[in-house]
Amino acid sequence: MADADNDTPTGRDYRDTVFLPETPFPMRGGLPQKEPLILEQWGDLYGALRKQRQSEGAPLYVLHDGPPYANGDIHIGHALNKTLKDFVVRSRFLLGYDVDYVPGWDCHGLPIEWKIEEQFRAKGRRKDEVSKDEFRAACREYAGKYIDLQRDQFKRLGITGDFANRYATMDYASEAAIVAEFHKFKNSGQLYRGSKPVMWSPVERTALADAEIEYHDHVSPTIWVKFPVTGASDDHPDDLLSFRAGTPSIVIWTTTPWTIPANRAISYGPEIAYGLYEVTAMEEGLEFEPWAKPGDRLIVADKLAEDVFKAAKIAAWTRVDDLNPSGLECAHPLAALDSGYGFSVPLLAGDHVTDDAGTGFVHTAPGHGADDFEVWKAHGHHEVPDTVDPDGAYYPSVPLFAGLKVLETEGKKTGKFGPANGAVMEKLIEAGNLLARGRLEHSYPHSWRSKAPVIFRNTPQWFIRMDQPLKSGDTLRETALQAIDDTAFHPAAGRNRIRSMVEGRPDWLVSRQRAWGTPLAMFIDKQTGQPLHDPEVDARIVAAVAEHGADIWFTAPDSEFLGAHDASRFEKVEDILDVWFDSGSTHAFTLDPRLPGNGYTGDRPAHWPADLYLEGSDQHRGWFQSSLLEGCGTRGRAPFKAVLTHGFTLDENGEKMSKSKGNTVDPATVIKESGADILRLWVALVDYSDDQRIGKQILQTTVDAYRKLRNTVRYLLGALAGFHEAERLPYDQMPPLEKFVLHRLHELDGQVRAAYGEYRFQDVVRPVLEFCSNDLSALYFDVRKDSLYCDRPDSIRRRAVRTVMDEVFARLTAWLAPLTPFTMEEAWTTRFPDAGSNCARVIPQTPAEWENGAEADRWAKVVRVLDLVTGSLEEYRRDKTIGSALDAAPEVGLTAEDYAAFDGIDPAEVFRTSMATIRVDSVIDGGISFQFKKSDHPKCARSWRKVPDVGSDPDYPDLSARDADAVRFLDAQRP
Repeated sequence: MADADNDTPTGRDYRDTVFLPETPFPMRGGLPQKEPLILEQWGDLYGALRKQRQSEGAPLYVLHDGPPYANGDIHIGHALNKTLKDFVVRSRFLLGYDVDYVPGWDCHGLPIEWKIEEQFRAKGRRKDEVSKDEFRAACREYAGKYIDLQRDQFKRLGITGDFANRYATMDYASEAAIVAEFHKFKNSGQLYRGSKPVMWSPVERTALADAEIEYHDHVSPTIWVKFPVTGASDDHPDDLLSFRAGTPSIVIWTTTPWTIPANRAISYGPEIAYGLYEVTAMEEGLEFEPWAKPGDRLIVADKLAEDVFKAAKIAAWTRVDDLNPSGLECAHPLAALDSGYGFSVPLLAGDHVTDDAGTGFVHTAPGHGADDFEVWKAHGHHEVPDTVDPDGAYYPSVPLFAGLKVLETEGKKTGKFGPANGAVMEKLIEAGNLLARGRLEHSYPHSWRSKAPVIFRNTPQWFIRMDQPLKSGDTLRETALQAIDDTAFHPAAGRNRIRSMVEGRPDWLVSRQRAWGTPLAMFIDKQTGQPLHDPEVDARIVAAVAEHGADIWFTAPDSEFLGAHDASRFEKVEDILDVWFDSGSTHAFTLDPRLPGNGYTGDRPAHWPADLYLEGSDQHRGWFQSSLLEGCGTRGRAPFKAVLTHGFTLDENGEKMSKSKGNTVDPATVIKESGADILRLWVALVDYSDDQRIGKQILQTTVDAYRKLRNTVRYLLGALAGFHEAERLPYDQMPPLEKFVLHRLHELDGQVRAAYGEYRFQDVVRPVLEFCSNDLSALYFDVRKDSLYCDRPDSIRRRAVRTVMDEVFARLTAWLAPLTPFTMEEAWTTRFPDAGSNCARVIPQTPAEWENGAEADRWAKVVRVLDLVTGSLEEYRRDKTIGSALDAAPEVGLTAEDYAAFDGIDPAEVFRTSMATIRVDSVIDGGISFQFKKSDHPKCARSWRKVPDVGSDPDYPDLSARDADAVRFLDAQRP
């Protein structure tokens, strides 16, 4: 084939007769500059796509957007999440659906409160000096600012959706819908107020749900404490508990010394073997005097006795007897210092007690532990002491420790443990009841927002029951578990993960003691303590919130809501709802028809439940679960048919990203430097179901993959310049190679459709990349280059090439449109500037006749032979025996099977040599024999092939017969 950059050997310059590819589509993408222009051209792309699909009667598909939090620029996790959602939206449009996707934002909650508190503090104003109305208005303005910012950043990523009618949990209509959903729980009897220990953040001054907790390593003080035995039932004879030999003490172990003032009992395990032990000797040579001494009598689990004595520096001991703790009573270890601790401490049987660690006894503070609370209640006790206030300090009523901080909530030590632990230990020493102490590194609960430690604290809160039968007869837990079984999970492991969480979760804590959120808008009857159930009151509340926003609940007089009810009889609840209840209710005002007041202008049909929820894997305990419980509690099933989860994005070394480490990747920077399509292609290439990595090197690999795709499309555009329908060749006239490529298109089409249908985006882009590299660039384009450039335009072979390339172009630009929409749009409009957006297309139907397994088998054999011949010729090219493969005329020996594969195929064309001979040879083990020969024929001045018929046409003595025929045809067309 002639090269435009080389002179022809003799005579006429034939370069203007060679059909070299021509296209304005540049090799370099220039995406950072080009993508914003394409976004402008798209305009309201989403609206146009929906209108078109609806006019076609397309089936509806709904992806419900899990709302990101409106408090900052988007990060790489946002980019991954929203890009995956966009893959779903665009691929469903591509598959012929009418796709409903309304982007939304989560707006209430603590992070925004903190920011606003900081702003007021900077102005010299404390939060308690600011009215709730003013404070909430500032929060609303802050969230609105970041909704606008993030919306623009998402759009720059190429995200398409109903941004014009986006939802936000702080919209008035949204808040009204959330209140209405809350009322459903209230009125069904699933809601109750309980005083029990909950996870409490003193720093944030609010209760937290399990979904708001994360665990970090923490070093806690550990103490072994003696509780002197003061009494016993008839099961314990006096000689066993003889005071003549010293009062025995039950030993407990805890990592929270600050809870000792709240102790009211000791729990023991009914199946654990306990013993009464007497100390006979202490370790010698210690640098300090231990708190134990010979003669002390200690009661511990037999299995743990040695560990306890080692911690107390006890060298020798005697086991006096077996001991059954049932019926024993003890004194509080601080009773000798203050009469406020003069109550009796009973021994309570508890299944939660083990002898795996500690002493076999569990110090029980019912106000500061879930198990403690349950065992205390199970034994008929109802009063739970309040020990620690909302700020993490002991109440003034707590003897010896009033006002001391358990956790610091102000200043530089915010989030650090305060003096309470140390003070309690000092008093225990003073009372003579500290046996030993140490330190333990363990996993400790922290708030996922503030990163500060939390405590268990008894406080009145509102809960939704998990185990009370609903109208259906099943409990909320049972209904949710059935809904999980009925849901498709991608990946499938997600089902077991969320199922185990729902199986073991406690009642849903839905109240918070903060300012910025949707209120538990209800009234409590002061006489009964029960919520008011009055449909007219509820309706007035919802209508007022829809018109004025949730702020009206805090500012309007109670009588405005209560109507004829006596306002003095009712208490207004001013707690706010758990933000997970907010976001878990979003299906109610996005999937169901929207309530008035949102400014929604479209005709949007209801579609509940959603086809898909898509978020990070952490949302099994967050949004997926709150949505599941909300939907099951109000509608009897989950608001989704399927759930897709993705992992977290790590740096190139597999480490968690953090600003302090300096290993974050800013999506805005990637877009500015490389373009959104590069970031999107990275998302397509990774296995999103697992944690994925990103960094400069990985992005460079992505850029390399992008170049392969772009260059393939560019070559197709150049080769198809001027292609028209009259040129199209029917399938039955196609040569074998074209039939093979069409078979590959048929095969890939099925794979791509299935992969998109199952959200396996990696299984779209990777096979397409391999097709571009192997089937197209390495085989088809290379083999057919001579025909494309040099055959006469009306030849069967050239028409076949261009027809197949047209089919390839039509499918590549469609298949890749959801993944790299900017590039595919540029390619499509370059070729068809008046054909509308590439995004509006559906995948072209692929004729069943293209499926041709026999042709695929044939070309597998041909390519195997080609690879060996190409490798052999490369050796001769490297040692300068030949300048290119066109100088060669190899002879190749094949097995009969491989020889038959070349039936109807010119081996020289496949090998890209001027000539080639193949024959059946007695090769060994099905191999291939290769004999190098040069082509000694004259070189064609146009195609550079050295073939026997060069000069056979007297009008074109320096051309081969094929090239002479093509040039004569072209010359005849010239004016």
